[in-house]
Amino acid sequence: MSKPVKENENIYRKARIRASDFNEKFKSREGASESIGVSKDSLTNYELGLCKQVPVDVVVKMADAYNSPELMNNYCTHECPIGKLTISPVNQDNINNIYKLSIGIFNLLGEGGQMGKKLLDIVEDGQITEDEKPTVDYIVDNLKRLSGFTNELLIAIEKSTIEGGE
Repeated sequence: MSKPVKENENIYRKARIRASDFNEKFKSREGASESIGVSKDSLTNYELGLCKQVPVDVVVKMADAYNSPELMNNYCTHECPIGKLTISPVNQDNINNIYKLSIGIFNLLGEGGQMGKKLLDIVEDGQITEDEKPTVDYIVDNLKRLSGFTNELLIAIEKSTIEGGE
């Protein structure tokens, strides 16, 4: 069994509470559980971290109901064995500040041409030597950062589109 988390630190609870500002039924676990189609006890267990893993279909329902697509990224980066290895976690501060996020993306894209040229020079011979590894690591780290920024931008746009459409 997973180690219980403090109730105020749980991402699922935080998302429900934020959603309650826009929809009264999310103020209580009972109202939220009815909306997402799970029992109140199950929702309590998810919000207290008493389950080993929240079922993926429930995460998708919570993300949709609470207008919190970042819940799906959190699931993929912290609970899914494959996602933990392949998906970059989003930064909630960036989602809430699209301007800051955009600056980060443009800064990385500005370096992209130089990094691309360096990478092509390195892989031209089909091998990565020991002295080339630090440069490759730098490029890979920046690509991971760009991937993270891209995920954050997609989530921020999805959230703003949904909020703007209501």
